[in-house]
Amino acid sequence: MNIIILSRNPNLYSTNALAQAAIKRKHTVRIIDPINCDIVIEKKNPAIYYKGKKLESVDAVIPRIGASITYYGTAVVRQFEMMGVLTTVGSQALVLSRDKLQSLQILTKAKLGLPKTIFTNYSKNVEEVINHVGGAPLIIKLLEGTQGLGVVLAETKNAAKSVIEAFNGLQARVIVQEFIEEAKGADIRVFVVDGHVVGAMKRQGKEGEFRSNLHQGGKATVIELSDEEEIAAIKAAKALGLAVAGVDMLQSERGPLILEVNSSPGLEGIETATKKDIAKTIIRYIEKNI
Repeated sequence: MNIIILSRNPNLYSTNALAQAAIKRKHTVRIIDPINCDIVIEKKNPAIYYKGKKLESVDAVIPRIGASITYYGTAVVRQFEMMGVLTTVGSQALVLSRDKLQSLQILTKAKLGLPKTIFTNYSKNVEEVINHVGGAPLIIKLLEGTQGLGVVLAETKNAAKSVIEAFNGLQARVIVQEFIEEAKGADIRVFVVDGHVVGAMKRQGKEGEFRSNLHQGGKATVIELSDEEEIAAIKAAKALGLAVAGVDMLQSERGPLILEVNSSPGLEGIETATKKDIAKTIIRYIEKNI
C-alpha cells in the first residue's frame, strides 16, 4: 500500500514510529507537510498537489495534525476523503475532538462521567460560576489550550475570581471545572484503536504540579484498567467518531471521569510505558480496513 503520513516534522517520535512500522510491513510511506499541500476542488476530479506535484495512487492517510494548523490540516484530510482515501482520523472527528466544549457536550450525551464543567458567555457573575463547580479549588482551561498549556489551578475563591475576570477581560474563552482532589495530580491516558484498548498508562505530575501532562514534566507508568475505565475509554472514542484516540481520564470516587479525547495522541509516552508497538497496531488497522 501507499501510505501518507501528514506531519509537519518527520523527526518527531510518533511520525517516525508510524513510518518505520509501515515500512516493516512492506508498505510505501511518504511523510508530507499538510501546510504545503494545495487543494483543487473540482466536480469530478478532486485533487491534492504537494510542492507542485499531484498526489496519486494514495491508499491511506495517517493525520498527525497539530492544534496550530487544525483548520488547514483538516481541510487537507477532508480532501483526501473526497478522493476516496482511507484516513485513520476522519475530518469531522478531528474538528470535533479539537473543540473542547462541543466534545464534552457529546460525551455527556453518551452518559460518560465528566468533571462538572461550566461555560458562560463572559458572565459578570463570576461568584455564581465558582459556586456551580463547588467552589475553590477549581480548574480553569482555555478552550484552545494544548499539552497542558492554558490550564490554571485556582486554589482560593479570590484567585479563581481574578483569573476568570482576567480571561473575560481578554475575551479569552474558558471553561471552569471542579477540581478532583482524590486524583492527586495524576490521570490515565488510554490508547484506543478500532474500538479496542491497546495500551494504558498513568501519568503523575511532578511534585507540586497538578498537571500530569508529560510535556509538563509528568512521569508515566503502565496501568491495568478496571472494566469500568476500559468501557468508558472505548465509549468516549466511539462517541466522537475516532478509530484512533488517546482518552484522558481521572480516577475519582464516583468512577472514571473523562477529561479529553485526543485525535493525534503521541506515541512515545505510551510505547515507553507499556513496551507495546502501538504504531504497528495502527498500521494493522489500515490493512484491515483498506
